[in-house]
Amino acid sequence: MAAGDVVTQQEQPWNRQRLRSTNERLLLDRLRSAGPASRAQLARDTGLSKPTVSSALAALESAGLVHEVGTLAPERGRTAVLYAPDPAAGYALGIDVGRSWLRVAVADLDGSVVARSDVRNRARSSGAMADLVVATARQVVAGSGVAPDEVVHAVVGTPGVYDERQRRVRYAMHLPGWGRAGLFDRMRAELGVPLEVHNDANLAALGEYTYGVGAGSRLFAYILIGTGLGMGVVSDGRLFTGAHGLAGEIGFLPWPGQQKPERLEDAVSGVAVVEAARRFGMSGQLTAKAVFDAARQGNEAAVKAVRLEGERIAHTVAAAAAVLDPDLVVLGGGVGHSVDLLLKPVRDNLRALTPLRPRIAPSRLGEDAVLLGAVATALDTARDMVFERRSAAS
Repeated sequence: MAAGDVVTQQEQPWNRQRLRSTNERLLLDRLRSAGPASRAQLARDTGLSKPTVSSALAALESAGLVHEVGTLAPERGRTAVLYAPDPAAGYALGIDVGRSWLRVAVADLDGSVVARSDVRNRARSSGAMADLVVATARQVVAGSGVAPDEVVHAVVGTPGVYDERQRRVRYAMHLPGWGRAGLFDRMRAELGVPLEVHNDANLAALGEYTYGVGAGSRLFAYILIGTGLGMGVVSDGRLFTGAHGLAGEIGFLPWPGQQKPERLEDAVSGVAVVEAARRFGMSGQLTAKAVFDAARQGNEAAVKAVRLEGERIAHTVAAAAAVLDPDLVVLGGGVGHSVDLLLKPVRDNLRALTPLRPRIAPSRLGEDAVLLGAVATALDTARDMVFERRSAAS
């Protein structure tokens, strides 16, 4: 052990082992955050001695956690070998359960998606939906060429809020029966993978922060507008969920309906766009996408419906701005595909509603936001698990 390293010769063996593990993790984190580096560069960046860096890198390479990725030939001195984390040391599984679609992806430890599948959710019961999740996940893993035991962690995004104590989802009104206790325990057992459950809007916010337009934001709110309405809040890179995991459940905010008080979700959603279009005179088999497409063609009823939706979204943004003071509000979900039509009425109405005007932007990830948020969240845990398993085995 070189002078300047953290432990003395009087330390007990178990303390030296813990230090070696700490040094290895320090180097692995540095390689993951800042890219490939040589031994000398790692020593400069971490403050560890060169012998300690060499020993830790050898242990990481032996465990299959890092590998050589090239060489660097400086103007002076010897050519240096560059090291990087081995992305194939383990894999994570991300799952997005929606009313209309189920999306599943397997990603390596670098976050690269190696296989995915998007399937229509035609399940008629919660049990059938659980079966569809398990079958699709198995199919994606099989198609990826990854051995099932190399997938070390999974995260599911779902409408509603997962109650860990009761082991069920609450408030998933658009997925009948999805709140039944035991469904996710069953999926864990059948997949054979540790599995976390998170709210879809929260995961979409994390996805947008990790891979999309939210990157670098100090505090931003992601408003998910689709079959329902939800919001995820990311502050300094961390999700804010509140005391009971219910932060962002803005769909429950009251909204003054025509006949009786409604929830905000009843006014701001894809369903609300369709209902407004019908009131303004559109007919036939309507979807929110059809209404927006008609608005682009100048259909008067559709244009009015879109303007009304923009006004209601502005109220939603105004409420978020007053409570959270975000530097950015991201509009996403199914309705987010039509932000090109919504941004002007949202901004115009926001100016009339409040002096608080955060920057408003469309989601960069679109319908992949929840899935990629699930992948990013699963990777946080998977990287720790892979390091602990492989370090212990070596």
